[in-house]
Amino acid sequence: MFHIYCPHCAEYREEEEFHAAGQAHITRPLDPENCSDQEWGEYLFFRKNPRGIHHELWVHAAGCRKFFNITRDTQTYEIKETYKVGEQPTFLNDYTAN
Repeated sequence: MFHIYCPHCAEYREEEEFHAAGQAHITRPLDPENCSDQEWGEYLFFRKNPRGIHHELWVHAAGCRKFFNITRDTQTYEIKETYKVGEQPTFLNDYTAN
């Protein structure tokens, strides 16, 4: 078992209190009414699955119930950082701004 730092509670808690919610930093289309089916489908269903540094959206389900981001190495499971939604990560990769 490992511990995850919740940036809202400002404390480390057991991993069982958290749930992953997918890739972080997904930009919603500016004009969804005029998106093609392909563009909308890519926004809804297609996500990056990199080997190495990955930014993920998590929720502290059994705690404050707030969402936040985790930068994690998918090869080692090492959590590099946690930060609130809307903040930018310190550890960058090639899809962070997309």
